[in-house]
Amino acid sequence: MSQSLPRYNGGQSYQWNYDNVPVPREMTVPDTLGEWQFCGHKVASPLGIPAGPLLNGRWCLYYATLGFDVLTYKTVRSRQRDCYPMPNLQPVTCGQLDGTRARVPPIDSMQGTWAVAFGMPSTDPEIWRRDIEWTRQQLPSDKVLAVSVVGTMQDGWGINELAADYARCSKWAVESGADCVETNFSCPNVNTCDGQLYLDMEQSAIVSEAVKSAIGSLPLIIKVGHFMDQALIPLFLSAVDEYADAVSMTNSIASTVGVSDRDLMFERQQRGICGRAILDASIAQVKMFANLIQTMESETQIIGLGGIETATDVNRYLEAGAAACHVATHAMIDPSCGIKIRQDLAQQK
Repeated sequence: MSQSLPRYNGGQSYQWNYDNVPVPREMTVPDTLGEWQFCGHKVASPLGIPAGPLLNGRWCLYYATLGFDVLTYKTVRSRQRDCYPMPNLQPVTCGQLDGTRARVPPIDSMQGTWAVAFGMPSTDPEIWRRDIEWTRQQLPSDKVLAVSVVGTMQDGWGINELAADYARCSKWAVESGADCVETNFSCPNVNTCDGQLYLDMEQSAIVSEAVKSAIGSLPLIIKVGHFMDQALIPLFLSAVDEYADAVSMTNSIASTVGVSDRDLMFERQQRGICGRAILDASIAQVKMFANLIQTMESETQIIGLGGIETATDVNRYLEAGAAACHVATHAMIDPSCGIKIRQDLAQQK
């Protein structure tokens, strides 16, 4: 099935993939998974797509036919920003990562793990606002449309201005029809504070409060990265708990990419490593968050992601405390994986 389904073409540019979207197909999707809840919305499965693969509304509609019930529109900004130059998806080889490995070597073909280097590009707000409105109109009513937003730091700005920019984008997303807003607090490919916001508790709270004020009762999801210092996790949860309906993790684990320390790609900058190599660390972080949320008697949900390929991986996340499981890397490699996972989950009922 995977060979017959078109997918993101890593050999072409971001713009080419934005323009050349696969046409949705009529697919048979198992629907015997019971009833699930995602941020107050009833959905048919715990499966979704996180911010990243769904470049525009037509990509959302494509994956909506392939067994995914929550579609997260790729991160948008208050102004247009170009994608980083290619390569944007560089396959790498490594075992399970825990954040301590400083360098991973590149390889020629995808073996389950790659370095991602997009840099959170965005079309102009006039374009993405119209597209989100169109997308919500086209999506079936039982599908949830989340929109990922990020603030864009400008010269002379402080955290309050950045928070206002996050809030502005969030309000636009709501006005365009978003069912949920996800604030992107983690992108290892961006060196300014908007790419590592989750590691600053005070700033995370300031931005979360501003966004929640802008979107009202609409669910707020906060996207975070890998916490190398586990002592920061309870501090982060305490800072955002009154604002967040869900926390989404782990988008990647950062590392440099090269065959040696003297021969590094991406101008010697770290890039987010995504896919199979971050599965164990991501599940472990979900467990830590779940235990703390229970101790705090919080109602914040956990969205588990990172390295999911099979129903077994989904069950590991659910057992660790995730309320939902989102798939990015493997869904880009094998667009039919959502249907396969649902088939396996249905057989386990």
